[in-house]
Amino acid sequence: MTRHVLPASWDARLAGYEWYRDGAGESGGVIHRLTRAGAPSLYLKHGTDAVAAAIVDEAVRLRWLQGRVPAARPVAFADEDGAAWLLTIGVAGRTGDAWLDHDSALLPVIVAAFAGFLTQLHALPVDDCPFEAGAALRLAAARRRVGAGEVDVEDFADDHLGWDAERMLAHTEALYDPDLHQRVVTHGDFSLGNLLMDERGHVTGCIDVGLLGVADPYQDIAILCANLGELDPAAERAFLDAIGVASPDRQRMAFHRCLDELF
Repeated sequence: MTRHVLPASWDARLAGYEWYRDGAGESGGVIHRLTRAGAPSLYLKHGTDAVAAAIVDEAVRLRWLQGRVPAARPVAFADEDGAAWLLTIGVAGRTGDAWLDHDSALLPVIVAAFAGFLTQLHALPVDDCPFEAGAALRLAAARRRVGAGEVDVEDFADDHLGWDAERMLAHTEALYDPDLHQRVVTHGDFSLGNLLMDERGHVTGCIDVGLLGVADPYQDIAILCANLGELDPAAERAFLDAIGVASPDRQRMAFHRCLDELF
């Protein structure tokens, strides 16, 4: 992305910054890290059409999160002519997966940090959260994605390899039981790459919150457990113990894991 595609009012704001393309994330947007001597690093996310809509979702949720849990801080946002730009201050520390790449022995520290953050997030008052993200809404969106051919079946987990999108959708729907679901404030994509911390396990902020909203707690639990289970089943068990889930609901776990495959 070059400077000329910025909203005109941002030229002065970003004068003097060096731009570096950041390949992190899977949202489809273009992300740049911006640096300037004597100033904090900034991150600029840009996209058009469906990606722009996702950036809008993220921007309003980041604003809402400020002062509630550690989160990236937005400093500017624009949405015009089918495009969106979100500028945030860089969050200190590293993501969970980046820390693991640096030192795999930090896994227990990472598990504790993620468990502590999720407990804090899920304890936020549901009535204060203006965003709905429940399973019924997500299933409706999944049906639209399947109908439009937007599901990447090549990205399915190993136990779903070879499945087509229609089979995955039918399997997911068969697992859904609305009577089992609860309501808490969820991150929506609570993976090892979406929470930053320092090496002592102090959480410095969450990122990629475009799916945040009121939903079943297993929306978050299932995604992180899938991450941890691939690394070490003992780490998954430690995480569940840390958040107070002695006997996980395997049906809800499977439902949310399969639902996530469709996005």
